Amino acid sequence: MPVSIDLTGKKGVIFGVANQRSIAWAISKQLAAAGAEMAFTYLNERLKGPVEKTVSELGSPLLIECDATSEEQVQAVYDRVASEWSSIDFIVHSVAYAERDDLGGAFSAVSLQGFRTALETSAYTLIPVVRYGAPLMAESGGSIISMTFDASVKVYPGYNIMGTAKAALENEVRQLAAEYGPAGIRVNAISAGPLPTLAARSIPGFNEMRRAHQERSPLKRAITHEEVANMALFLLSDLSTGTTGAVIPVDAGYGIMAL
Repeated sequence: MPVSIDLTGKKGVIFGVANQRSIAWAISKQLAAAGAEMAFTYLNERLKGPVEKTVSELGSPLLIECDATSEEQVQAVYDRVASEWSSIDFIVHSVAYAERDDLGGAFSAVSLQGFRTALETSAYTLIPVVRYGAPLMAESGGSIISMTFDASVKVYPGYNIMGTAKAALENEVRQLAAEYGPAGIRVNAISAGPLPTLAARSIPGFNEMRRAHQERSPLKRAITHEEVANMALFLLSDLSTGTTGAVIPVDAGYGIMAL
């Protein structure tokens, strides 16, 4: 689909590209096609290779190590970005993780440490990503998006503690949108239907989940990475200047169905 939104001259930071199947990467490709320039983070040296290989498609973009659960490392990302660019226009937060043992099985069996890990990584990290990134946004403001899922409001067997984390994340989106709105900074989330990614492999019953979406959604099909990326492109562009604090579904309509 041809890109009709022009982001030439716009710059931003992408947290969460893992490989070529990442939702964050699909978003990044669409942003690049629209003319945006991006910096990317990678978790650690062990995982740098796949990220570096993936983003090399865009040339030699800025690549910065960052464990988003470390506020010092998040701050260091923006310090580096500030040394390269005078300001940024957008941020993509696509960071989530839960221990494999806390996905599937009895929800009540989640350990305290497992709860902390899922909530800290998948929800809390949005707060420092916004807190330290907002000062770099131009006086005219900017746009920040995060990724959520319908399990924030419904029970999806196998998703377990991640549903709780996504519920927290969505509340943060609203809280941050209210706080940073006066500065012209918009904060929104995309609730994507199930997509085959590296993280999805850890979810018990993922294939059944995807099949149910395809069979029961009004559009009678699964969504694509490109459709999520198109929504991100809209939210990160000036076409969405009146939208903040929203959780926007890209799920072929599955979320409206009772059964």
